[in-house]
Amino acid sequence: RRAAGTVQASKPNSTRAAGAGGSSNTMLKLYTDDSPGLRVDPFIVLVLSLSFIASIFFLHISAKIIRAFTK
Repeated sequence: RRAAGTVQASKPNSTRAAGAGGSSNTMLKLYTDDSPGLRVDPFIVLVLSLSFIASIFFLHISAKIIRAFTK
């Protein structure tokens, strides 16, 4: 009777529990040792791109303000 209980407990009850372990072949590898080049964290790329966009907005707004006062 206990043997049947252990077999039941070893099977996952949901697909989330079945895929929780995951193998290294199916998971996305962001950083591999054999890839050449610069390794940059995705958060850093996001912050740099948003700061670049903000600087462009600032330059456009400041140019409009300066043009309004110089006329």
